Amino acid sequence: MMDRGYQVQISTAPFLHDTTDTPKLMWEVVYSLMPVVLVSFYFFGMSALLVIVASVGGCLLTEWFFNRNDQPGLSLRDGSALITGLLLALTLPPGFPLWMAFLGGVVAIGVGKLIWGGLGHNIFNPALLGRAFLQAAFPTAITTWELPDGKYLGVRGTNLAVPGYQADSLDGLTGATPLASMKFEQESTEILNLLLGNTSGSLGETSGLLLVVIGFYLIYRRIIQWRIPVGILGTVFIVTAVFYLIDSQYPSPLFMWFAGGLMFATVYMATDLVTSPLTPRGVWIYSIGIGILVVLIRLFGGLPEGVMYAILFMNAATPLLNRFSKTRVYGHR
Repeated sequence: MMDRGYQVQISTAPFLHDTTDTPKLMWEVVYSLMPVVLVSFYFFGMSALLVIVASVGGCLLTEWFFNRNDQPGLSLRDGSALITGLLLALTLPPGFPLWMAFLGGVVAIGVGKLIWGGLGHNIFNPALLGRAFLQAAFPTAITTWELPDGKYLGVRGTNLAVPGYQADSLDGLTGATPLASMKFEQESTEILNLLLGNTSGSLGETSGLLLVVIGFYLIYRRIIQWRIPVGILGTVFIVTAVFYLIDSQYPSPLFMWFAGGLMFATVYMATDLVTSPLTPRGVWIYSIGIGILVVLIRLFGGLPEGVMYAILFMNAATPLLNRFSKTRVYGHR
């Protein structure tokens, strides 16, 4: 046979490759968070930026310290530690003490990520694990909310409190969140205020309309999979509607959607690629489970908000969901 100079390359699957890599994915998520950061500054001023800087600083410093023997700054370039710091900060109240926000960042990276083996090995969402630590360690500080008041340059509440100081003794304009007002005082908040963000709450959870727009953008860019938001929000809507039809004293489905951190957590926390299931069937079970737990905790639990615990609980169930929802291999039972 005449040798025509052709070369045949034999390789194994996969044969199709995507140019998207982990750092590119992470940095696009960071860019999508910038409007949320700007809105938090618009409503809560300099305090929002200070809390964000403290939280991000704790995450970056911990990431660098435990990986300092690698190439300089290699583990910081993928943007995962920056995302964790941003997400953690945006779940905190604007008047939160800066040293606590920094400590939360240390715990989020050290306990939520590095102790499991680094990026891609953690079971729980690191930002939510850091917030769960702060919730348990500093329950008073993390549940002290402030209303937007148009002050941009001053600090709020207990931002400058130091360790060992009684944080709740500092003066500050406080106000109950919409969820707390509904649960403990049966006072509802107008949906328009929840959409625009002119309410008390965590830094990133107030503007529901902005989060909806970002969610559609991330789905369009295929950074998050659509099944998780649809499953969570659909479940919350249906279960809440059942209770609302039984007794109108319960909150409406739209209120449950836009009050509290549900929309923020649905877009950014529950859709974490590492801590959510891999199979479509597992994703549906995961999403529906989060939605049911959120409604049950909000309506019948001791706390007005339950998104954090719902996601962490289903994070723990993710390995089991991956195991028992495997797709059947062709030709095998």
